[in-house]
Amino acid sequence: MGSHSRRQFLKKTVLAASIALAGSAVSSQALASGYPEKEDLKFGFIKLTDMAPLAIAYEKGYFEDEGLYVQLEAQANWKVLLDRVIDGQLDGAHMLAGQPIAATIGYGTKANVITPISMDLNGNAITVSNKTWEAMKSCVEMKDGKPVHPISAAALKPVVKSYKDAGKPFKMGMVFPVSTHNYELRYWLAAGGLNPGYYAPDKGDTSGTLKADVLLSVTPPPQMPATMEAGTIEGYCVGEPWNQQAVFKGIGVPVISDNSIQKNNPEKVFGLREDFYEKYPNTTIRIVKAMIRAAYWLDEQNNKNRPAAVKILSQPNYVGADYKVIANSMTGTFEYEKGDKRSEPDFNVFFRYNATYPYYSDAIWYMTQMRRWGQISEQKSDDWYKQMAKKVYRPDIYKKAVQELISDGKFKKSDFAEVYETDGFRGEQDDFMDGIPYDGSKPNAYIESMKIGLKGNEKP
Repeated sequence: MGSHSRRQFLKKTVLAASIALAGSAVSSQALASGYPEKEDLKFGFIKLTDMAPLAIAYEKGYFEDEGLYVQLEAQANWKVLLDRVIDGQLDGAHMLAGQPIAATIGYGTKANVITPISMDLNGNAITVSNKTWEAMKSCVEMKDGKPVHPISAAALKPVVKSYKDAGKPFKMGMVFPVSTHNYELRYWLAAGGLNPGYYAPDKGDTSGTLKADVLLSVTPPPQMPATMEAGTIEGYCVGEPWNQQAVFKGIGVPVISDNSIQKNNPEKVFGLREDFYEKYPNTTIRIVKAMIRAAYWLDEQNNKNRPAAVKILSQPNYVGADYKVIANSMTGTFEYEKGDKRSEPDFNVFFRYNATYPYYSDAIWYMTQMRRWGQISEQKSDDWYKQMAKKVYRPDIYKKAVQELISDGKFKKSDFAEVYETDGFRGEQDDFMDGIPYDGSKPNAYIESMKIGLKGNEKP
């Protein structure tokens, strides 16, 4: 069947399904997604393994099942990706969770960007250069000749001091100012007693290095290993496969995975403009349906499909890294030093633990870190955080997609039991590496509980 014939066949199939659905005794909410208003779509992504739900939804035909004809296109960096979504060149994209939030509150580019689905949990790590690792090692607890994990940034503190004493800055890389990686790296450093510096946007300083013990700068993910190898940075926080690439090339050592900084922390989201959803609600719901199916396939039966996923992701049009490098983290293990491969079954999570649900409390955590480091330049009320989270994170769209998937017979209601019970908040979380609990309903109290960072109405 040619591509045109296949499209006509699929269009008729989707239309017939829509008519059948309309004629059946389903709720009006389940009918929210009629025929897609826009069927030709272009989505952007960065070459990271956590773009997998998009690749799988495409390769397994889940988008086509929804009458959507999708083109996936790798982007040069996170700024280009966001700008192209905002100006309409892309219909949506694999995004850093902080990007829709920052755009909506006006940090950087101002635009109303929403997320109806979270793409994954975990998936990042912090890697240091061989030279830094050798200097840290004497402060790291060892057992049977191997480091005890997780490793605290307290072990890095004397190394940073030695640089300062020699009049040299200690530099590390992260992928974008509002990236999870920036906030995770900052969290790890601060928990170990190192100040990662402040932003002062109202003073025109967006470097994030005011009063910093460690200078953090932006490097696109695929360039991280080469930048560290060149000595420009001494370490970085990035998603896979770029930590395992450092091990593979013998140029660096991962010291902590983000699952050890915060257990099952939210990572990427799918972002699109608010007015896209308003104009194309059926299309949006269908996108979310396809991506939920892809996420389920990725985690199905204890990750049994991961080797097949790795084969897809290793193609040059997706991540384009060596199969072995991607498989190191995607198949339930993670290698810290060469030969020190440890079991990490939840290093990448796509569906388990309600990974696809866009929790308000996740959005609020990102905003507390924006405030902590000065990107939000003044104190805000708890209600402001909640209102902003509800503007950006859209579980209402997600739930419509879930209802349709259940009506379609693709899932059972029990697959989403907690989705039907939640108010959008996870409740108190006490699984951060420093033991400080987080309650998304009390953001200001959480900000006040941090030893390092802005509090109250402080400015850097």
